[in-house]
This record gives sequence, C-alpha cells and structure tokens, in this order.
Amino acid sequence: MEITALDRQREVYLSGFAGKISEVPKRFWKLEKEAKENMSKRAFAYVAGGAGTEQTMDNNLRAFRGVEIVPKMLRDVSERDMSVDILGKRWTSPLFICPIGVLELAHHRADLAVARAASSLNIPFIFSNQASVPMEDTARVMGHATRWFQLYWSKSRELVASFVSRAEACGCEAIVVTLDTTMLGWRTRDLDQAYLPFLEGKGIAQYTSDPVFTRMLETFQPVATKRQITPQSLLGLIQMVNRYPGHGFFRKLKSGLPLKAVQQFISIYTNPGLTWEDLSFLREHTRLPVVLKGILHADDARRAIDAGIDAMIISNHGGRQVNGSISSLEALKQIRAVVPASYPLLLDSGIRSGADVFKALACGANAVGIGRPYVYGLAIDGERGVREVLKDFLADFELTMGLAGCRNVAEVREAGLSMH
Repeated sequence: MEITALDRQREVYLSGFAGKISEVPKRFWKLEKEAKENMSKRAFAYVAGGAGTEQTMDNNLRAFRGVEIVPKMLRDVSERDMSVDILGKRWTSPLFICPIGVLELAHHRADLAVARAASSLNIPFIFSNQASVPMEDTARVMGHATRWFQLYWSKSRELVASFVSRAEACGCEAIVVTLDTTMLGWRTRDLDQAYLPFLEGKGIAQYTSDPVFTRMLETFQPVATKRQITPQSLLGLIQMVNRYPGHGFFRKLKSGLPLKAVQQFISIYTNPGLTWEDLSFLREHTRLPVVLKGILHADDARRAIDAGIDAMIISNHGGRQVNGSISSLEALKQIRAVVPASYPLLLDSGIRSGADVFKALACGANAVGIGRPYVYGLAIDGERGVREVLKDFLADFELTMGLAGCRNVAEVREAGLSMH
C-alpha cells in the first residue's frame, strides 16, 4: 500500500470536514496520554518505563532536540522517494518496527495486529523474542512482507538453534541478536508495582510453542519455594494456565506444565555469560544475515565488523537497560565516523516524529525503528491504531524531507544540520 504525505493530509482534513476525528492523536504526548487511559496501570508502566531515574530516556529525546535541520529552498521536490536498500533488499521507506515484547499488555490481538498493520504499509517488522504470539502465526498474516527475528540468547544453545531454525522456516530474512539484555535493567516503574508479566505466562509464546523448550519441561525440576496464596496470586495462576497452549483449563492445571513453563523460562531467559566468541555458534546454525542490536561503543562496532556481522542496530533499548547511558543518536554519530560509509547502521530509541527519522538518517542511519509510539496506537485502537501511527510517521517524514529540500534519502544524508 502506497500513500503519499499529501494523500495522508487530505485524508485527515476531509475526515475532519465530515466530523470524524481519529481516536489516535498526532502529537506524541497526547498519544501517550490516550494510551495510558486505555491500559492498566501495570501494563502502561511496563511499556512506558525506563531504567533507574530514566535519564537515558531523557538523553534520547534531548539528543534529537540538539540537532536542527537547515532546509534548502527552490530544489524541485515535487517527486519524493523514501526508499532505501537494506541488506540487499529495497524497502519502500526507511522505517522498521522495533521488537517489543508482551504486546498483549496493550491489546489482545498483540503481535498479529502489528503484523497486519506493518505489512499493509510495507514496513518491515522485527518479531520479538518475547512475543505474545508464536512467530509462525505472526508470519502467516504477513504474506510475503519483510520480517526479521529478534533473538535473546538464552542459557540453552539448543533452544537458540531452535528459535533460529523456526525463524528461517517462517520467512524471516535476518536474525537480530539483542546484546543489551543479558540481565534485566533496574526498571523502577515495574519494581514499584512489583510486576513482571512473564510470571503470569505473558510474553513467552515463542517458548511454549517451541519443541525444544517443551521437551525441556519433561525433565525440568523447579526449585521448591514457599509461596503466599493470595487472591492476586490465584488470579496470576489462572492467567498463566489460560495462556498455556492447549485445551481444558483443569487438564492443563493438573499437568503442571503452565507453572513449569514459567519457571523454566525464568531460569534460562537471561545469559550474562554471553561473549563475542558465542557468535560463531550462530553462524554455524543460520545462513541468514546477522544483525547486532544494542551496539553503542565504537570499539564494539569495529569488533562486530571484524567478526563479519552484517549490520548493527544502534540502540540503548529505549532507555530501559542502563540508566545514564549515551543516547542512541550520539552513539550513531560516533560509530558512523569509524565504520565504512557503506556499512548498514540502523537506529532506534527516542524516535517520536518524522523529523526525528530525518535527523537520524542525516546523522548516518540507514533505517530507523519505531517503538513505543506504535504500541500506544495498538493500545488505543488495535490494528487500526498501529496503522494510523505508522501512516503519520511516513507522512511526517516525507513532508520533512521535501520541505528540507530533499528528493530522496541519499539527499537526506547530505542535508544541512545545526548541532547544539
């Protein structure tokens, strides 16, 4: 589906003339506010929160405010081309959908709604390792649209290999290894509510649908712990059982598998022992391009290139992992200065508008990931809400590109910027 910025503007204004105003706001602060009103307090905290005092989240936004566009006039921008080449494939725009876990916190259709919206607009979707829907089901609703798979490297190499094999089988075109979550960051909004959705069996659909993981449950011996029986814990148990694959609530409860699955997941999910040497294992188990997500240091970027990594996503996980971290945009500028000009660098974290997309590309990114904004659209109006947010980003970026005097992304990369 191709829609120009002027088409999008016309659609919005004509709908307004007919008395129909979208439920999905255009301004980010209002988008976030509307989403908050549509989500539970715990769910919103999980999506919106960051690590510690959330300084890294502030750094991300401040970095974009510190870059100003210097438009050029009289350059005939009547035709505008947003397409980019990424890993040998032509994308119709420089946008991609970031992997965000536990989307069922925002809407019951979760990953399926996002996948449908993304594919309708030809925007690539990176499937989350912590999805609410198995990757095969999500791929099925996307047709031939581009998708990648995000991998959290667990303590089980056999499980890692299984995830990668499944990603290949369902048409994923790259494996994105997230490096910055070998342990969960100190996320104060979640800690204040003492809430981790995985304990309710949410966001672990890739695991409970995996043959290696389910086979592991047969021999898994959970550590005996004394649990408090409360109405809240009983509700959590009910949710856990309902989310486990299969039919028959009491049959699943009696099997003990739902509880074992959560306990098994918690025991192997993070892997703080991961090193550069482990990446060779991935090369042995996939023919797909390997992308490293979470690179922020120039030394790591050089080492990734030396290791034959195909691309990097410059990211601080939306400020959710290290409080006080460098912004992704500042890291991008430093890394672009030390890697070959042709090497693909993608960026996420802090993108709130089409102008931010423009700035990221002008600072050296080849493509830009949308994160929290699409989740807020999902919370407000499901698949339609995601589509609205993405259409707005595309229109905003295209207009910014044209009004800055750029006809295509190559010219955006040469655009005038003022740094503060």
